Amino acid sequence: MRGKTAVVLGGSVAGLCAAGVLARHFDEVIVLERDRLPPDAQHRRGVPQSKHPHFLLNSGRRAIGEIFPGFEEALIAAGGMRLMPSMDAAYCENDGWAPRKSGSMTMVYSSRVLIERVLRDKVRELPAVEIREGVTVTGLRSSGGGTARGRVEGVEYRTGDESGYLAAELVVDALGRGSSVVGWLSAAGWPAPLEKTLDAKVTYTSRWYDLPPADRRPESWWWKHLVITPTQDTGDHPEEHEFLSNFFPIEGDRAIVCMGSWGVRMPREADAFEAAVDRVRAPTFGQAARACTPTSEVHLTRATGNRWRRFDLLDRPPLGLVCVGDSICAFNPFYAQGMSSAARSALILAEMLPGRDVLDPPFFREFLARQKKSLDVPWMLAMARDQAYDFATGSEVVAPWRRRLAARLSWPIFNAITAASREDAHVERTFAQVFNLDLSLKEMATDPRFWFGIVRYKVRQRLGRTVVPGGFDDQQDPPGTDFTGYTRAGRSPSAGTDLVDA
Repeated sequence: MRGKTAVVLGGSVAGLCAAGVLARHFDEVIVLERDRLPPDAQHRRGVPQSKHPHFLLNSGRRAIGEIFPGFEEALIAAGGMRLMPSMDAAYCENDGWAPRKSGSMTMVYSSRVLIERVLRDKVRELPAVEIREGVTVTGLRSSGGGTARGRVEGVEYRTGDESGYLAAELVVDALGRGSSVVGWLSAAGWPAPLEKTLDAKVTYTSRWYDLPPADRRPESWWWKHLVITPTQDTGDHPEEHEFLSNFFPIEGDRAIVCMGSWGVRMPREADAFEAAVDRVRAPTFGQAARACTPTSEVHLTRATGNRWRRFDLLDRPPLGLVCVGDSICAFNPFYAQGMSSAARSALILAEMLPGRDVLDPPFFREFLARQKKSLDVPWMLAMARDQAYDFATGSEVVAPWRRRLAARLSWPIFNAITAASREDAHVERTFAQVFNLDLSLKEMATDPRFWFGIVRYKVRQRLGRTVVPGGFDDQQDPPGTDFTGYTRAGRSPSAGTDLVDA
């Protein structure tokens, strides 16, 4: 694509990843960003969700690493932390605290603003890329809208009081949930794509804290990350027991305390937030927050519905345009799929662009087909949980009997998987791959070895032959004992172990 121009709409994670790919194949890549970008890791108006915790799943972490070699090392050098959740996080599950032991998964913890700053630094190293700040995209120019040869040809924009136009061989929409691109295309003659939607009324609220100095932290703080899952008790309990709660570590000896729920009103004032923290079902959570110093106001988000704009179903999709990130598929943020899905879409471009002199109709159809296959993986995960709620709304609401079945089975299946993962390496690895979008829910569900491991564990549990203990009292601090290689006889792994990987 030498001598050609690509324009990226939006300079957040999705847009930066796309720019990193396009810089290898276009002479000029122009990123149009409405905000003035901060020089350091700071919040900005265009990314309000940056005030909440963000997981970079392993599939996204690898994808970004392929686009920007050295990204992970740069993120860690800037303060990010590479941790093993099964060793460095304390999980309060249905029956109490889960045992601490080594696992197959590692993650890099940091704030969203640090991830974006490191990505911006990487993009600015690319001579083909120009980031234009303070630019509002006002429309698209196109020809033949809705016909087989209909093509987006450029972008209209405004900077202050001045208007401008950029011609482009490729336009990438990375404007997020609020993108106006579908409306502009409809005005030009294209039919609006089918939208799949499901809103499970998730609300979440966060506050930032400074940790106490290391020498003043309680001895029980072996953990760096706390996760309190919603109660499965159907009796009377405080509504805070319904919260999914995170004490999430980030760079600079800080943490984001976040609570969220499905269909429950969440606190947005500091006093109400602190009171709710104290009523989360595991007292360790409130005690940890009280030991820290709050450094921000309370941030609340309600725009959490799942939405997928199915451009792949159009008979004549627009040529010259691809959509990435939330502009094509936005997920319930609880599932931490957004950044990774955006990076995976950019990686599809990286795989398809080499050797292309012309971006013809087959190119765009193939991209949409491959992107659809990639998005199917996180979408199925989001639907599996959010379709279980009676108050969910949208096109993907299922029949009452399916909601009841999902609600009845989802927690027991999750409990069985997490329990079996303590003693079966295949179950643990498979579930970690699904969580990280490396394996689909369908692939997990059709894996006989996976289900054999769960059934074997349940039989051992019934016979009293399980090895790794679990269900530690959630009214006490999570135990720091390392149960890696633990056996009933107390033998070391080198001497033999009952933990299986058959």
